[in-house]
Amino acid sequence: MKLDRVILRHLQMKQKSPWVTSYGTMTAKDFILIEVIDEDGISGWGESVAFQTPWYTEETVKTNWHMLEDFLIPLALQSPIEHPDDLNRRFAFMKKNHMAKAAIEGAVWDLWAKKQQMPLSRALGGKRKQIEVGISIGIQESEEQLQHVIEGFLAEGYRRVKVKIKPGQDLSVIESIRKRFPNLPLMADANSAYTLKDIDILKELDQYQLMMIEQPLASDDIIDHAALQGLLKTPLCLDESINSAEDARKAIDLGSCKVINLKIGRVGGLSESLKIHHLCQEKGIDLWCGGMLEAGVGRAHNIAITSLEHFTLPGDTAGSSRYWDRDIIEPEVTVEGGLITVPEKPGIGYEVNRPMVDYYTLSSSTYRPI
Repeated sequence: MKLDRVILRHLQMKQKSPWVTSYGTMTAKDFILIEVIDEDGISGWGESVAFQTPWYTEETVKTNWHMLEDFLIPLALQSPIEHPDDLNRRFAFMKKNHMAKAAIEGAVWDLWAKKQQMPLSRALGGKRKQIEVGISIGIQESEEQLQHVIEGFLAEGYRRVKVKIKPGQDLSVIESIRKRFPNLPLMADANSAYTLKDIDILKELDQYQLMMIEQPLASDDIIDHAALQGLLKTPLCLDESINSAEDARKAIDLGSCKVINLKIGRVGGLSESLKIHHLCQEKGIDLWCGGMLEAGVGRAHNIAITSLEHFTLPGDTAGSSRYWDRDIIEPEVTVEGGLITVPEKPGIGYEVNRPMVDYYTLSSSTYRPI
């Protein structure tokens, strides 16, 4: 594949409802949509999942634009690409900036799959025709409101629920859910809000039969997580601590977790995601696909990777209508009975709705080989 041009678009989409975590509150999602176009005029699409504020990782929309414009796009345009893995190798000398790397690599994966006339899921080695999905719910104004929200999503067929917790809004929240929904597959996501000084609170969560506690301690920690996992019956899941297959290997070897949440952007792309999938499969570590409030293109990439056989738990890839009045793909992602059907069309399997992309676009730039 020889790229003819690359287009960056800065989009802003208003969310249906505020998203509240221990980090803060979001009411709109700014993100970068990237389109790579080859000499035959075929487009591949990728999406940066970085937020405007560096509260999840150090990356932001602004830093991603800088990295793409000044470093990654010139490298992608400099010579033909035989396979998307080539970009992984070209970008390897640059430290971190995983979300920027994943955005352009994802677009090239989409283009490559289209050139091979196969769905992206199959190009990655996926075999599932449908994937199980759960729902992630931000912090609500009251426990009663949270239960009402849960009831609504269960009525829609979602197969497990993840709720956000933080100090002061943890034990009573989980207890109230358990009383109302005693058999609900339930996860608690702490987003690094605790330390080992909170061990007594975290140990009390054992009584509620949680599927897992996600990332309770610092984002750059695997040592204290190993100590904590040794004291808990509930499996720990690592999210922010896993930024590569090498991070995953070290965490597994140390016993820091029993579950890993994979996010394509956080680990640097689909090629690295495949390495983590294969490692978890080899080591018997449960794996699932997390969400970053993606629009349709990012959501399509999540569906494709989750079609691999060792995604053992329902992911966070909810339907488009969970977040947006109108998504940027056709058809929009829909959930039926807690399942999403993996598309069979070449590439990501969805058509990008260009009028909606134009509607949400704040600015754009086009880049060609020098």
